[in-house]
Amino acid sequence: MAANVQDVIMLVGDSLTQRGWEKGGFAQLLAERYVRKLDVINRGLGGYQTDWAIPVCEQIFANQHEQHHVPKIKLLTIWYGANDAAPAPNTRHVPRDRYKANLSHFIQMVKSPTSEYYSPETRIILITPSPVNTKQWGKPESPRVFDITRSYAEAVKEVGEKEKVPVADIWTQMFDSAGRSEEGCKKYLTDGLHLNSDGYNIVFKALIDIVERVYPELDPTEFNGVKMQDAFTPWDQVNVQNPRPSLVKRKVQLY
Repeated sequence: MAANVQDVIMLVGDSLTQRGWEKGGFAQLLAERYVRKLDVINRGLGGYQTDWAIPVCEQIFANQHEQHHVPKIKLLTIWYGANDAAPAPNTRHVPRDRYKANLSHFIQMVKSPTSEYYSPETRIILITPSPVNTKQWGKPESPRVFDITRSYAEAVKEVGEKEKVPVADIWTQMFDSAGRSEEGCKKYLTDGLHLNSDGYNIVFKALIDIVERVYPELDPTEFNGVKMQDAFTPWDQVNVQNPRPSLVKRKVQLY
């Protein structure tokens, strides 16, 4: 059993999150960025939408009693919509208004003092669905519609404004970088829906930008002139004459 050594960044979402561990994926990039400071836990579940994710999050979020015994979630990213936006009668379709309500529910699970999962130390970032390229997407049994996905991306921004949670607007950033062309989005997609390393790099940079602007206390490089320190002492700072005291787990955030 692993001991409670480092707090975490938790990623919840669908296949776009699940595949974040692939080469050049945003989970991999975050893990490298926060190595020895915060662990990255990927709870992306391919094919899932927000209706199904609520009971899952009720199991993967620690309740207030459990929080005393497990790593704290310092940063939570919420990235659903690729499947919610699949048009009806697709079995994974979630109507836009319910999709927004579900996103608010996730946020309030963490932010509301009356929630059993209340975690005031957790910072939250919403991520919009990325653009789809319907010409590239070769699954007629599970269709996607460009303008519907755009509407769900707008819904995420509406929820972010309502809940006062920052939003990584991946849809707009990719669409603009693709020359505002659906077909141009191909350079960021492997199959019309899922991201390649260039697409994930946009996600990673958007998240880091929000951390630096909105949650600077989680910036691993510097905040108010102070850097986050490694949970365990760098090797060249260990007291070789009496190493044990300098090998004790340390507080990562110094402020």
